[in-house]
Amino acid sequence: MYVIAKRFAFSASHVIGGLAAGHPCGRLHGHNYEVEVELRRPALDVTGFVRDFHELAALKAFIDATLDHRHLNDVLGHDRTTTEVLAKWLYDWCKERWPETAAVRVGETPRSWAEYRP
Repeated sequence: MYVIAKRFAFSASHVIGGLAAGHPCGRLHGHNYEVEVELRRPALDVTGFVRDFHELAALKAFIDATLDHRHLNDVLGHDRTTTEVLAKWLYDWCKERWPETAAVRVGETPRSWAEYRP
């Protein structure tokens, strides 16, 4: 199995709803997020790629236009703006474009991340 991955970054704010009173994530706050998309194929294409990294620039353009310096509650249209939910949302976007998408990982700090992998 061949695997490639590419990382992208953005900054955004959010408020997670449904948390206990006083939970810090229930207050307005933000993160410098990292998004990593992973693609897998059992065989390479005729060029020798899983997918040309250049094609993944579409994800950077989407992140820059949709997520960067935005309020995630507004973007997603609800208050379940956890990294887990964001990872699945971005996975669905990627999978629709690149069938070999295997996972999306979203980090909200250098030491904490969530991943969606079906």
